[in-house]
Amino acid sequence: MAKKRTSTNNGASLGFEAELFKAADKLRGNMEPSDYKHVVLGLVFLKYISDAFEAKHRALLADDPLAAEDRDEYLADNIFWVPPAARWSHLQANARHPSIGVLIDDAMRALEKENESLKGVLPKDYARPALNKVMLGELIDLFSNLGLGEEANRAKDVLGRVYEYFLGQFAGAEGKRGGEFYTPRSVVRVLVEMLEPYHGRVYDPCCGSGGMFVQSEKFVEEHGGRIGDIAIYGQESNYTTWRLCKMNLAVRGIDADIRWNNEGSFHKDEFPELRFDYILANPPFNVSDWGGERLRDDPRWTFGIPPAGNANFAWLQHIYWHLAPSGTAGVVLANGSMSSNQSGEGDIRRAMIEADAVDCMVALPGQLFYSTQIPACLWFLARNKNPGKGLRDRRGQVLFIDARKMGVLVDRTRRELTDEEIQKIARTYHAWRGEAEAGDYADEPGFCKSATLEEIRKHGHVLTPGRYVGAAAQDDDGEPFAEKMARLSAQWRAQREEAARLDAAIEANLRELGF
Repeated sequence: MAKKRTSTNNGASLGFEAELFKAADKLRGNMEPSDYKHVVLGLVFLKYISDAFEAKHRALLADDPLAAEDRDEYLADNIFWVPPAARWSHLQANARHPSIGVLIDDAMRALEKENESLKGVLPKDYARPALNKVMLGELIDLFSNLGLGEEANRAKDVLGRVYEYFLGQFAGAEGKRGGEFYTPRSVVRVLVEMLEPYHGRVYDPCCGSGGMFVQSEKFVEEHGGRIGDIAIYGQESNYTTWRLCKMNLAVRGIDADIRWNNEGSFHKDEFPELRFDYILANPPFNVSDWGGERLRDDPRWTFGIPPAGNANFAWLQHIYWHLAPSGTAGVVLANGSMSSNQSGEGDIRRAMIEADAVDCMVALPGQLFYSTQIPACLWFLARNKNPGKGLRDRRGQVLFIDARKMGVLVDRTRRELTDEEIQKIARTYHAWRGEAEAGDYADEPGFCKSATLEEIRKHGHVLTPGRYVGAAAQDDDGEPFAEKMARLSAQWRAQREEAARLDAAIEANLRELGF
């Protein structure tokens, strides 16, 4: 029987977001999702920026009309200054005008002019002839009620949820290309719930549309912390994706140092001297053209020179290099990284294990990703596996978690981990580390195993969890062993006799037919 799904979208109700997306998608017509994405997300962003400004503007007018025109009052609350031409009310009033595309472009330019951090970020091609202006007006009407009448923080959350949900839906519609900018939310939540980035520096060297950061901030808020308790850093080589990330974070009111560089993290490390408390990353799998031959002598290759034909171990070493003395990292990689011995990858993996750099390995179920059907896993790295502070000394050990049987299908091709499954994985890891509130850790056959370095050596330094966790324990039905064996033997004999009878009948029929 199929597992009953206890939640959708991992905690957020799929009510108004789903209905809104359906309505917006109907307006798309023959437009490609990859193109339509920027049209829709740009308008959602503009709506958020304007709503936040208008809410603050109304509050200031009621208290001190002069302060309402002081942009510093807005900057103090991390609110963008929105000039009259960029306000949603202006666009809504002209939604049916033939020049609405020009007005939207003007609004985007005005926003960038007045806010330095938005320069080069916003889409400004709504006036192009190929874009249906009636559709633009209908989208403006559709989004006009979003957040209206809501308390400011609630309105921000509504628009943030819409933006995040739309990102995921467009990623699904684009298929392989969509996965380049979006990591499925349930995978991000596993990383965040396991690493628990409460405070300090958080980094993503290939940050896509910024989902890792959104979930990290959400985690801090949900556990009573303040958004300002973490400092966020990231870089992205794809300019279009970088723009999506900047808008995604702005919709959430998240301040971050996110840099675009088209050379990528390997060839232009934007933060060469910084070390981070938490690193979360979903780098592209098995990249063969990463230019490794030009980086043979790079100091980041602590455990060995990664092969020029596959960047997996370059990512792992780049990330480990950037960890603070007690830093931890969670990295999504293809399953092959756990066992491959090609081009020296096995030697690098062995060196990482022997140096105690690997903390935990999680095997994920299939069909989680929009971009690939390649099975994936999570690597958790740690600089210090004996951090004290009441935590257990786990030096010389690695925790293996096999989550391949988890997840529920959300459509014909894609699977998600449920809230309960995410919590089980995270709780197991925290119990293994010795966190009192997580309870006592115990190996669970078929699911988790704390393996020693000696055990891992016996397996040739292969890190596939299935090799260590074994088979799940079978329920004991209480039947005495001797009786069970007699019953099974009788069943086996009966099956053999039936098979022999069928063979004889078939042979007789063939003889009658002349064969």
